Amino acid sequence: MVKPTGNRPLAAAAGVVLDRLIGEPPVGPHPVAVFGSAMTTVERRIYRPRYAEGVVHAAAGLGIGAVAGRALGSTFLASYLAVAGRGLADAAGRIEAALEGGQLGEARGLLPTLAGRDPSHLDEKELSRAVVESVAENTVDALVAPALWAAVLGAPGALGYRAINTMDAMVGHRSPRYVRYGWASARLDDAAGWLPARATAVLVAMARPAAAGDVWRIVRRDAPAHPSPNAGVAEAAFAAALGLQLGGENRYGDRVEVRPPLGDGRPAEPGDIARAVRLSSHVGALVAGGLTLCALGKRPERP
Repeated sequence: MVKPTGNRPLAAAAGVVLDRLIGEPPVGPHPVAVFGSAMTTVERRIYRPRYAEGVVHAAAGLGIGAVAGRALGSTFLASYLAVAGRGLADAAGRIEAALEGGQLGEARGLLPTLAGRDPSHLDEKELSRAVVESVAENTVDALVAPALWAAVLGAPGALGYRAINTMDAMVGHRSPRYVRYGWASARLDDAAGWLPARATAVLVAMARPAAAGDVWRIVRRDAPAHPSPNAGVAEAAFAAALGLQLGGENRYGDRVEVRPPLGDGRPAEPGDIARAVRLSSHVGALVAGGLTLCALGKRPERP
């Protein structure tokens, strides 16, 4: 009997396309919110400011995601649930609209839907930088990575990755509470996103071929100085492709981080948000197209 191959990449591509067409699934509560509630319960039961409990937390979350994917049994549906490119574009667009309308307070209030930094003292340019950086980083986290993991490991890969990324957002920061407990979740996210982040830089260069040389140069030069091994790659690639300079001071509550400069261009402005969103959507189109070609290019296995 001939066994067809290539179904996972094609299903992952279809999930990316469906997300682009209709956005978040029209159900409530969202599966990611359900997972977040479950992990909050896990944290409440086992939390200690130690590495060991953090490892248990990370393992439990990864297990829940992978088992949920296996139970779902559909790479297409799992990819659609794990990918959030349309939601990313919509959230960034709302902030851009507020900035273009002179509603600085509204834009500050909307920023937490995209980025965890404190927006209370950010001006128009700093808000624009925050959104462009978040679009770049989330092009990896919410688009490229879940699609690639779905193509490789099917539904367990898609939802397992989404679980990893959600845990990192919940406990993977360098706050006193999570510096030890969240270490395992953060490192797991770094590992799961390492290859997709570099694939994203390649896709950015493909989407903006005139800037491909700058993307290569600036990613190699600037990304290693960023505290995140993956966000720095994506942000440097977007900075180069858009002709911007990203990086600078970020405030997270009482904690301040000074990020290295990324790129040689000008500071971000509100109009650059739409340019970043377009670039992200073009990267998504390349992902879907590449996975489709990969699936169609595979020959069926012989008996």
